[in-house]
Amino acid sequence: MSASCGNLGKVKSQSTFIVADDHPLFREALIHAIGNCVEDADIIEADSLDTLQVVVEANPEADLLLLDLNMPGVSGFSALAYIRSNHESLPTVIVSAMDDPAVIRRSIQHGASGFIPKSSAIATLEHGIRAVLDGEVWIPEGIDLQDDRLDSEEAEIAAAISSLTPHQFRVLMMLGEGLLNKQIAFQLGVSEATIKAHVTAILRKMHVNNRTQAVLAVERLRTMSPSILQTDSGDGAAT
Repeated sequence: MSASCGNLGKVKSQSTFIVADDHPLFREALIHAIGNCVEDADIIEADSLDTLQVVVEANPEADLLLLDLNMPGVSGFSALAYIRSNHESLPTVIVSAMDDPAVIRRSIQHGASGFIPKSSAIATLEHGIRAVLDGEVWIPEGIDLQDDRLDSEEAEIAAAISSLTPHQFRVLMMLGEGLLNKQIAFQLGVSEATIKAHVTAILRKMHVNNRTQAVLAVERLRTMSPSILQTDSGDGAAT
């Protein structure tokens, strides 16, 4: 685990990496680690859900995505579940400060190719990146993955989120932030009627009756998710 890319030798062919993290200093650390592993690496940065969606859609053949679990516009495993479903060929490594074994296990269960704690030394970052580029699944030593299946309820929610269009996914994340339709419409530069249509489609795809149930479903994919997803919110089916 302590070997660095410098010891293993750089990957010779040019590769494209997406580094998604809202902390500039940590993006720099990841870029440095990539530079030590790959010659002439093409590195694209994202610091929010908005920019992440743009760069992933524009670079579907990227070699690796390094993804923080919490960025502006998204938190938890929602973005990972969405990206892994819509871009299956894009290996994704979670790089997070939340290194609880349960979080690491859930990351792999949601389709991540690896998990590198942010507290890792630069040599460990390099080793993890190189291992995933070589086709391995990389996690810290001492982590027992145990059952590789997600909880059935969490898997169903992840599958429902994966079925959303990019615009619907963005709207759902904004619902999770507590924004009203008119606020979402203003931020996205569209009509309120368009947002209502998106919300109606979101509720249908997620098999819920109202906005509150949809938000509770998103909460289930947070890193510290509630153990039981409530299904009766009592606020009707308003969109």
